[in-house]
Amino acid sequence: MCPPPTPPPPPAARPGAGDAPPTSADGPGGDGAFAGTPARVAAVGPYFAVSSGPRADAAGFRPFTALHHDPAPLAAYVAETGRRLGTDQRRVAASTLHIGTAARLWSVALATAALTGRAVDLTPERLWWRTPPSGPIELWLPEWPAGTTGEDVPGALYETVVVRHLGPLDEALRRDFGLSPRILHGNSASALLGAVRVLLARVPDAPWSPLPVAAALLAREPLASAGVLTADPRGADDPLGYRRNSCCLYYRVRDNGYCGDCILARPR
Repeated sequence: MCPPPTPPPPPAARPGAGDAPPTSADGPGGDGAFAGTPARVAAVGPYFAVSSGPRADAAGFRPFTALHHDPAPLAAYVAETGRRLGTDQRRVAASTLHIGTAARLWSVALATAALTGRAVDLTPERLWWRTPPSGPIELWLPEWPAGTTGEDVPGALYETVVVRHLGPLDEALRRDFGLSPRILHGNSASALLGAVRVLLARVPDAPWSPLPVAAALLAREPLASAGVLTADPRGADDPLGYRRNSCCLYYRVRDNGYCGDCILARPR
């Protein structure tokens, strides 16, 4: 099983053929409702947790800009990931860190969109992180509501997650740990679909389906060339069939095999 583990989507959660990605102007989601979003998002699962507002135990938190541009915290994060995995292969640890971080970002962003129809501002200057003793990295938005970014929710999430977060993180991991763009882009796409699967399983009645948003994101580079959707996200068959064009390297951890969407795994 590859990190982070995700349950399969329930058939009842699939959208109809007429569904379209939401915009921030769709339906409910005024500032009053949006203000309670962090708790609703966190209730989905550990990868969706994000705290907001002042907190007394803020020691150790840093803005994501530090992770992007300071080699020291990134190296420490990779080393801690390798320790938890039980591997001294730095590229494996760096790739696992990357897919886990991408999963955290996609989870919070997609859950907010699915629950409110709006895009939350997760830009690196606003979002803070720290590594806990166990489990996924902790996320904290000192100020909430954290604004919405534009009318086009998929476009806003692309700008925040792909451009502002994963772009500089990818650059740092390529520079310091030798990960290829193919691996990194595949990780990003796989993490996106993993977050969608969890949302469909745990919040099947969300007011806005995450599937059209994911389809719109996967249609844009660099995600578009990272793999191939084997089913129509709006169709009646499994909407999340996906095969990436790379491998996340997790199989190199002892006692682990290939991920279900890995290019090295045999098609079922």
